[in-house]
Amino acid sequence: MSEFVQSFMQNLKAKNPSQPEFIQAVQEVIESLAPVIERHPEYIECKLLERIVIPERTMIFRVPWLDDAGKVQVNTGYRVEFNSAIGPFKGGLRFHPTVNLGILKFLGFEQVFKNSLTTLPMGGGKGGSDFDPKGKSDNEVMKFCQSFMNELFRYIGPDTDVPAGDIGVGGREIGFLFGQYKKLANEFTGVLTGKGLAWGGSLIRPEATGYGTTYFAREMLKTRGESLKGKVATVSGSGNVAQYAVQKITELGGKVVTLSDSDGSIYDSKGIDAEKLAFVMNLKNVKRGRIKEYADKYSCEFLAGKRPWGVKCDVAFPCATQNEVDVNDANALVKNGCKCVSEGANMPSTPEAVDVFLKAKILFGPGKAANAGGVATSGLEMSQNSLRLSWTREEVDQRLDGIMCAIHTQCANAMDEYKCKDNYVMAANIAGFKKIADAMMAQGLV
Repeated sequence: MSEFVQSFMQNLKAKNPSQPEFIQAVQEVIESLAPVIERHPEYIECKLLERIVIPERTMIFRVPWLDDAGKVQVNTGYRVEFNSAIGPFKGGLRFHPTVNLGILKFLGFEQVFKNSLTTLPMGGGKGGSDFDPKGKSDNEVMKFCQSFMNELFRYIGPDTDVPAGDIGVGGREIGFLFGQYKKLANEFTGVLTGKGLAWGGSLIRPEATGYGTTYFAREMLKTRGESLKGKVATVSGSGNVAQYAVQKITELGGKVVTLSDSDGSIYDSKGIDAEKLAFVMNLKNVKRGRIKEYADKYSCEFLAGKRPWGVKCDVAFPCATQNEVDVNDANALVKNGCKCVSEGANMPSTPEAVDVFLKAKILFGPGKAANAGGVATSGLEMSQNSLRLSWTREEVDQRLDGIMCAIHTQCANAMDEYKCKDNYVMAANIAGFKKIADAMMAQGLV
């Protein structure tokens, strides 16, 4: 089996040069699947793995738009529709200068298995552009979004592909994108998620990823007879996911002591309570300020240029970006007594860091399981749109909690069946893959 994996990965690297994030994501999954492949040689015979790593289709298009000075600007737009074996393509749009095809293929590939784990009928995809909304006026963002949708609209639909937000794509951008789609398609339908509450959005959607990663950590801790109550937690990032992780951790009795941005981290040993979190939300969501302002206001420590993983904690929540936890950070967390890591971001831990966590036998929730709350609630928004209903905040939160518990149960069952105790990485990959693989086999060579 190791020879097969080695040969498979060599071939994939040759066909996808300069796409390290995509290669990393595939390798992590493929290496987990050895026991499944051994039980199901038919997956090899029908080249299922070779099929599953190639998107069903990929769109790359130009996005010309006029800035406020009347000058023409041009960006590149993408949509990677990776797999629709169990439902319409579903995954976010990212607007950020770092966006390229390799990043989106990595995110889309991860999305396939994450969506499979949610128990909802959603395939996987991802899209976006190298456009940077930062520093742009509302008018410039609107002009870009309208031009972007002028091309994207022909590939998406409520039963085909339902994009959502991601980095750089919040409520403002979703509104502009939805308005242009509605005009072009001449229909009001649930083609995007993350919409405003007055026009088809769902309660709890902004909170969902942060809440979900906290619920998953709670379920992992339960397996060892523990809870979040009284636990000291470190959280990275200070955007949407980090903010609502802080809120839910605090509600469940934990104490969050860190947040971060690209300038560094704050360490507040007294804990980030509701009042302090409100300041962070205003600072980041309204003023677009830097997290150092928190340290200045509350007279706490600011770790310039550093991530928060050297701070002593019981539970860690990486909620910023991919590969933010390296092997040194992982060793520091283990040395300082961290018992549980729940990933709020997509692939925030490097492979070497993950190895450290697994060898130390600490509870480690990989992103495809632990941060699936966001897309799960997007799926709930799709359901509400289809039913022409709007559920209460309590009902959506209850359904989200139930989905995260179901994801944990799938992982636990896979651990039992494939003898990989406490290895949530392997379990999540197996559980997500098996559902997709069986659906693809049932549907033939499509």
